[in-house]
Amino acid sequence: MQHYYNVIVVGGGISGTALLYELAEYTDIESVALFEKYPTLASINSNGRNNSQTLHCGDIETNYTFEKAKKVKRTARMLSNYALNHGYEEKYLFKFPKMVIGVGEEEVDFIKKRYDSFRELYPYLELYTKEDLAFIEPKLVEGREEPIVAMGALNEYCAVDFGGIAETFAQNAVEASKGICDIHLDTEVYAIEKMGDKFQLLTPKGKYFADYVVVNAGAHSLLQAHKMGYGKEYACLPIGGSFYYAPASILGSKVYTVQNDKLPFAAIHGDPDILEKGKTRFGPTALALPKLERYTENTYMEFFESLRPDRSVLKVFYDLLADEDIRDYVFKNMMYEVPGIRKGLFLKEAKKIIPTLEERDIEFAEHVGGLRPQIIDKKQKRLLLGEAKIDTKEGIVFNMTPSPGATSCLGNALKDVELIVEYLGIGFDRKRLERDLLDPEVEDILVPRAVPGFAASAS
Repeated sequence: MQHYYNVIVVGGGISGTALLYELAEYTDIESVALFEKYPTLASINSNGRNNSQTLHCGDIETNYTFEKAKKVKRTARMLSNYALNHGYEEKYLFKFPKMVIGVGEEEVDFIKKRYDSFRELYPYLELYTKEDLAFIEPKLVEGREEPIVAMGALNEYCAVDFGGIAETFAQNAVEASKGICDIHLDTEVYAIEKMGDKFQLLTPKGKYFADYVVVNAGAHSLLQAHKMGYGKEYACLPIGGSFYYAPASILGSKVYTVQNDKLPFAAIHGDPDILEKGKTRFGPTALALPKLERYTENTYMEFFESLRPDRSVLKVFYDLLADEDIRDYVFKNMMYEVPGIRKGLFLKEAKKIIPTLEERDIEFAEHVGGLRPQIIDKKQKRLLLGEAKIDTKEGIVFNMTPSPGATSCLGNALKDVELIVEYLGIGFDRKRLERDLLDPEVEDILVPRAVPGFAASAS
């Protein structure tokens, strides 16, 4: 049995499998392995039941600045190009109408201005009046007295089964590899230790060694970094999201709402569910949870180890809750989880999308919704949003990937491939990767090389 590899990837979600695929397909690496602690790949946040199933392109997400949207668009196209190249459309990649609605005079004005500035970046975007929406998605306007407008598209790929795509990454990596490409399922990495110029990984199946390690373990990535003495100036705040189901006849489009700039989490949206046929999902809610995995009870202690509460962390919590809008938002989202009252309370939010929606139309989606690691910067005493990376410059990298990490998986993997290629001195067919995954008009998607320590993209 192989116990030494050039590269070991820890974590078998879509981020880890994307890196495995790019290494196997586009480099001449001799040996690479992926370790996943569960018996199947993509069983946690990459599972389609535990995320929004959205290909986040930046066109209908109003919490993205123009520059952020530009970056997200590039990496999103990598994922859709991969899926189309392999014939995964309507299997793992889906096309139906999508839009963001503005309700009331203030939001209507906001959407119109955003459309004027963003249609340069997204030429396919259209502006829909109330009359247009009555034809495209009639339930958006039925019973609505307020003005409404929307911007969106009717024929773009916008939904992804990220769990299904993760499985294809792993399968295609094994088939494409020119050397050894192993996948170790049901194999948890208990500890990682630097030993000279190698890393030792302790697992229930014995010790494994590698020249380079990338930890793509979601909320556990920062915990693993802390165990090795890295990133102790950062803390992890896991945010769980829940959803509500409604009949499919309620909505046929992916409909987002305008984000409140004060709130660090996504506004609710309505989506045709690509896995639960015949259902529409509304959500997500957002609730801080004292665990690193949503449905695993034995991660409470790991939460406190990764949070490492001190005055800096308490200061972040205090500043967040000192704002009335955020305080009300936190309280409401807590109530959305309480049986008996949650449906009626959540209905008020969902009626912004479908005014005629009634309590009997919705049900709490049991065991649906994941958990995302948000990072607290203890030095700056603030919550950081977006993908985060700790590059030690010593042959090990730790990635924390809240939304849109799944959409950006191939772009994030490319950054790690660049680091690995430089560190190990292996060959990399970057031109072929660009031909396969990047659009002709897209320049280099990489940000400048990360300095040692922490790098986070602004949301």
